[in-house]
Amino acid sequence: MIHTDQTTEETVSTLNGLISILEDGKLGYTNAAEHVENLNIKADFIEYARERALFIVEIQDEINKLGKSTDTSGGGPLGTLHRTWIDIKSSFTGGDTEAIINACVTGEEAAIEKYKKALEENHLEYNQVAIVSRQLDNIVNTLSQIKMKKSS
Repeated sequence: MIHTDQTTEETVSTLNGLISILEDGKLGYTNAAEHVENLNIKADFIEYARERALFIVEIQDEINKLGKSTDTSGGGPLGTLHRTWIDIKSSFTGGDTEAIINACVTGEEAAIEKYKKALEENHLEYNQVAIVSRQLDNIVNTLSQIKMKKSS
């Protein structure tokens, strides 16, 4: 894809949207780890938060390669997702493992939806599509792992 100022802005906007979701996920998993009692699940949540942090760095690198800086304002249409994670956080206060897992499922489903939309918009370069697709696969896998915890 040949980048014009407009296509570069669209690409950066799409990537910043993913960063916002990843930030929310990282925060959500950190909060979940603090409130869940099961040590195995706590360790998994800490790992998921770490993975989200690595994903953020990868996407920030792609934005930097375009000569742009990342937007850390967290505003715009992603407010809905942020509210989802706030709802998730409020469900942690009881320390109910099932409620925490359900909240994490909701957060991951929202992230998957946003990732799929980012890929469908077709604003990303080939290497960015590869990164986003790999991250999406990992998030789908994480969602499956979380759902298995629910049934155990």
